[in-house]
Amino acid sequence: MKTPARISAVSALATFAFSALAAFALSAFAALAFSVPAAFAFFAFAAFALTALASAAFALTAFASTTLALTALAFSAFALSTLPVFSTLSAQPSSTGPMPSQKVVQSTAARRAQYEARIDEVLDWRAGLIEPGDKTIGDMAAIATLLVRGRDKDIERCNAGVIAHMREPGSGPFWMFPCVSVAFLGRDTLSPETRAAIRAAWSSRLQVRGDTENHWAMYYASLYLMSELYPNEPGSTWFTGKSSGENLAESRDYLISWMDLTTTVGQGEFTCTHYIGEYAIALLYLATWAEDPAMRIRAHMLLDWIFADQFANSLNGVLHGANARADDVSVIERWSPLSTFFSWLLLGNTPPPPGYGGFGIHFAVAAKNYELPEVIYRIGVDRDGDFLQQDLKRSRRRWRYSDELFMPVFKTNYSRKDYAVGSCQGGLADPIQTHVWDVTWAVPDPRGMHCTMFSLHPVSSGKIMQTYFAELPDQMVTDVAKEGKPSYDMPGKLLGCSPHEKVFQDRDTIIALYDIPAGTRFPHINGFFSKDLRDVVEDASGWIFAKGGNTYLAYRPLAAYKWIRMPGFATARGGDREETGGRILQSPHLKNGAIVQAASADEFKSYEDFQNAIKALPLSFNPDPVPAVTMTTLRGSTIAFTYGEPPRLNGKPVDYAGWKLFQGPYLNAERGSRKLTLTHGRLERILDFNTLTITDRVKE
Repeated sequence: MKTPARISAVSALATFAFSALAAFALSAFAALAFSVPAAFAFFAFAAFALTALASAAFALTAFASTTLALTALAFSAFALSTLPVFSTLSAQPSSTGPMPSQKVVQSTAARRAQYEARIDEVLDWRAGLIEPGDKTIGDMAAIATLLVRGRDKDIERCNAGVIAHMREPGSGPFWMFPCVSVAFLGRDTLSPETRAAIRAAWSSRLQVRGDTENHWAMYYASLYLMSELYPNEPGSTWFTGKSSGENLAESRDYLISWMDLTTTVGQGEFTCTHYIGEYAIALLYLATWAEDPAMRIRAHMLLDWIFADQFANSLNGVLHGANARADDVSVIERWSPLSTFFSWLLLGNTPPPPGYGGFGIHFAVAAKNYELPEVIYRIGVDRDGDFLQQDLKRSRRRWRYSDELFMPVFKTNYSRKDYAVGSCQGGLADPIQTHVWDVTWAVPDPRGMHCTMFSLHPVSSGKIMQTYFAELPDQMVTDVAKEGKPSYDMPGKLLGCSPHEKVFQDRDTIIALYDIPAGTRFPHINGFFSKDLRDVVEDASGWIFAKGGNTYLAYRPLAAYKWIRMPGFATARGGDREETGGRILQSPHLKNGAIVQAASADEFKSYEDFQNAIKALPLSFNPDPVPAVTMTTLRGSTIAFTYGEPPRLNGKPVDYAGWKLFQGPYLNAERGSRKLTLTHGRLERILDFNTLTITDRVKE
């Protein structure tokens, strides 16, 4: 019997060999397809090979945690084999073109035509990266693109590419869903030999399910669709060892239970900067290709649900906090992630990120089968003044050190023309990538802009990791940085949540309090001050004032601080550190806090008047025995907030027990209801998962 160490060693060496070969092939492809200089191609190969070597070393050192090693290696191998790595080497028309108009498109026909034109832009761009003389296409995104374009001359290349790809199938949901798209897009055009190769791959290679909510959504959506595509087949023909019917039943049960959970107590990975793509792709494929009409309507409704949620939390197409999961780049450059691709594609009010966010191509291949409802479009682009939205979400599942399977997350969003303020109550929603709160301001063009302000307590803790992962603890803190979360164990990081942070928001006022136990790793807080702030003033009153866009900002640190440089990351998964021009306000005090008040410049005669108004607000702070703030906001509200106690607003405790699933002018749902009402003006759309019905009406 093989020991875990031997299994990890074999897996490591195999993955290194596979990854190195993939690296060489991709580097050569880059040199040919993108006219990249040979020196750059060699550099790319070296980078990929080093990544593969690091992955192999990880598996060897983490032999006691075989599942984690195999999962990370399988996903890493697939990531190395995907072409979006090179997506920024070729410019895209809209990503680098003029800023789109913010004007509302009134005509339904015009909106649809513009939407389809944007889809075609993505497909044309992706097809344009394929070398015309390349007889074998080894990238599933490229194959799906050619299949959806439907040109007879491309079919033989697609056949050859799929067969080559199926000889060494990947493992896990990031391999599964591109395979699903090719299987369905090519089921009437690919050769019998090619379709047989696809089918065989789902028997010969074990598919790792993963360990996050988005992994399971992709895994079960993919298994569901493939089980329908190949019905009535025995367990011996499936990697699961179960029959088609058994796979279908298991997948259906999980998908329905996940949808029920989301529509009763809230989504776990909510308003994510990147992971919205994993959900949107899985749901679009189900809505497009599922044979069961009940599953198709469920997927369609939940797709509407998550897009409505995202666009209600976006400012001119740019998603702001709070986010269950963000990354080291998008947490400061709010325009940069995949979420912006969906704003561009569906709303047309912001440029897409480079490479259409990487995963955007996988949505685009089936996107013409979806139409964004007008009410959601208008929620995203046609706002009527300021609005307050309060939502209920949930944390990631907890396996240890908790009496709750998941924690309720109380989310607040206050949006105005010039800025948006968003938050959740603090605590641990996700152990690595949660972004708890920020103020994000509007700018004429968000590309390259760091138009946001926030603070956090940087946490690095093996015990916290063990709460959420069923793995052995020895290597977890160091290994997570090797899995594409590079800042986790860095004291100057700007991503993550903390069990020692409590937050309260009243409209455009944020209070964040910190009570950090002695001996905690990284016993300080970090406040992000962007390169794009103007006229920063450190006032003798203790307030720090700044301008961002047409927004005035006041930041009040509640303990002494120092300024440190803020090098960022080249990509969301790490890479070289690079100067951002921003600064970190670092305060090394255990009992700590920050207050931020935002306002539109138009509300004041001058910047000086704003500063005087802030300094005149009643404010007291007492750090002992726990941090506590009492203040009056710029809007006239009185807040009494003590760490560990319910905040009091205008003398009354905030009633989190009565928090609804959604409450605001646009999205409304009762907790446990499985029914969401979307409203904009006279337009109304009701998504009812109890009856599996969508009801549209125009109110009198």
